[in-house]
Parts: sequence; structure tokens; C-alpha cells
Amino acid sequence: MSKFKKKSESSQDIPTAALPDIIFMLLFFFMVTTVLRETELMVEQDIPRAEQLVKLEKKKLVTYLYVGKPKDKSFGEVELIQANDAFISIDGIVNWVNQEKSKLSEVERDQITVSLKVDDDTKMGIIVDIQTELREANARKIMYAAPTKAKDN
Repeated sequence: MSKFKKKSESSQDIPTAALPDIIFMLLFFFMVTTVLRETELMVEQDIPRAEQLVKLEKKKLVTYLYVGKPKDKSFGEVELIQANDAFISIDGIVNWVNQEKSKLSEVERDQITVSLKVDDDTKMGIIVDIQTELREANARKIMYAAPTKAKDN
């Protein structure tokens, strides 16, 4: 009959020697690519509460302006406007909006939304001035950021 014997001594184990290397490469990749916080707040923020909130669809189109008294008292006691990581004057808002629009694609430039995070004790005069400058910069979508729950009285 058959003079040849079938030898089946092959192993069915999966080699796992490279598994720790792969895991550490993935861990390193996610640590490098994750952005935790882009802007460091330099103004005080006690944001007013809201009852009804609307969630945004495209957060990429949102830019933030922070308004409040500076945390560092060397800047004074007057409310300041923080855009990204620097203080700007009211006259610099148009330039700032144009810079933010230039970061977006041509189609998305008219869809930019400016989110105002304003301290609760800020006077309304500076807010009106900011709104006027945003109109001149053709940034017509303005959002006022607020926490989800109302204050308990």
C-alpha cells in the first residue's frame, strides 16, 4: 500500500512575540495625536447658566472668545478679551476673525461660529462692542456658551 507516512507535527499556536511592540506603538500613536486643550484660560470664568441648550453639528467651525477679568492682576481689573492664548483689543477682533477664517476651507468660511464665553460679572457694554466688531468682520453666527444646569437658589 502506501510507503509514505504523513507527519503532522505542525503547531497551531499563534506567535505573540511582537504583540507588546504593537501595543506600545498604538499607545504612543494615540498619546502623540490626542489634543487635550488648545487654549489656556487667562481670564476668570463664572459662566451664566442656561435652561435650553442646542448642540452644534460641526465643532470644527467654532472659534472661541473668552471675556472676563484677568487672573493675573498685573493686567488690571478691567475685563479683557482672550482669543486663543493672547489678549486682544476690541479693534483687533476683525483681524482675528479673518485669521480664523483663513484656517478654514473656502466653502466653510461663511459658516464660522464665534462662541462667546463671558464671565457672569462682565458689563454688557463690552459685549455690545464685540458684537459690533463681529458684524463688521461678517461673523454673524454668535453662540453664548453656558453650562447645562441652572443655578440652585
